[in-house]
Amino acid sequence: LILLDSLLQERPSLPSSSFCLLRRSMSEDAKAQAGRPEGPTIFSKILDGSIPATFIHQDDQCVAFKDVAPQAPVHFLVIPRKPIAMIEEAEETDGPLLGHMMLVAKKVAKEQGLEKGYRVVINNGVEGAQSVYHLH
Repeated sequence: LILLDSLLQERPSLPSSSFCLLRRSMSEDAKAQAGRPEGPTIFSKILDGSIPATFIHQDDQCVAFKDVAPQAPVHFLVIPRKPIAMIEEAEETDGPLLGHMMLVAKKVAKEQGLEKGYRVVINNGVEGAQSVYHLH
């Protein structure tokens, strides 16, 4: 689950009437178009500790951490510990885990000061611009 505090972000460096539409970087687009790679994902490496990350939430079902290339002033990821490549591959038995992740997203959003609202985004597959094949 990807949380962004808004699609349109007012930028202090721009005139007060200007807005900047946030979009994925070209590298994210290229990764998404490349499709599903083989081998462990960056998120599985974060979970096994081979890539360091500072968790802003962790429990026995999922973790949350800030995105290393944020697309908004507040941008964090919630990922399951269970390896689910994409929402399309989630099973009926994953329902409680998926619900838990939504509640964690809500809790962390509040802790991050997103009282005015936020987006929850799940990209699925090549045409859905999914760049990492571990549900997030």
